[in-house]
Amino acid sequence: MARKVTTTRKSVNTALAWAVGLLIFFPILWTILTSFKTEGQAISDPPVWFFFDWTLDNYRTVLDRSDYSRFLWNSVFIAGGSTVLGLIVAIPAAWSMAFVPSTQTKNILLWMLSTKMLPAVGVIYPIYLIFIKMGLLDTRTGLIIILMLINLPIIVWMLYTYFKEIPGEILEAARMDGAGLRNEIIFVLLPMALPGIASTALLNLILAWNEAFWTLNLTAAKAAPLTAFIASYSSPEGLFYAKLSAASTMAIAPILILGWFSQKQLVRGLTFGAVK
Repeated sequence: MARKVTTTRKSVNTALAWAVGLLIFFPILWTILTSFKTEGQAISDPPVWFFFDWTLDNYRTVLDRSDYSRFLWNSVFIAGGSTVLGLIVAIPAAWSMAFVPSTQTKNILLWMLSTKMLPAVGVIYPIYLIFIKMGLLDTRTGLIIILMLINLPIIVWMLYTYFKEIPGEILEAARMDGAGLRNEIIFVLLPMALPGIASTALLNLILAWNEAFWTLNLTAAKAAPLTAFIASYSSPEGLFYAKLSAASTMAIAPILILGWFSQKQLVRGLTFGAVK
């Protein structure tokens, strides 16, 4: 009887998981389907599902109208650069908080996390002026710096959690064997925390790739990433839903593919240290 109840519970949990997964994936599926419709079919009421005349005209129009490769390269450069820079800054910070804590470590971590609660629009004006003064407006360097800073609290928190799961005695043994601070971090800490670091990097890459507020307000043309590429299909004449969906599909496709192939690593990293 207990075995039957357990089996039923597993089946219910599996069904609920699939339902939630499909519910989350539905907007993406709808966007992809809409990208293959004509503009008339995209706004039809009732909506047209799978039975419509599939067309690639929207993709042709998007590629003819915009330099997709330039927007794509900007997104890769900005998201990748902010991730690498964030890890360079966050790894030493998380190491010091995990292995050389002070009485204020917890307060510092909470303060860092509280900065994520500040509405971005509340600081856009001073940051905009700073970017103008420093010549960072509409530059990839400026976007790398701002995206690194807004995601830094999450990176530090995640790395701190992973580092806390590593026994400090291992690092002490490395010190006794003559390892300096640099060798201790590079050759001992980083290999042991590699799953956590990889998942942190992947999460930061996704957050930076999808960031729209700062990329739309701090760029115009030169450094515009794929978020600006999508926004260009919203015009005073109205929304062109089919073409907008095609642009959105082309923008999210690279990160979806990356997430699909790295999902095992991401899950492994996110559960790193959960079971002792």
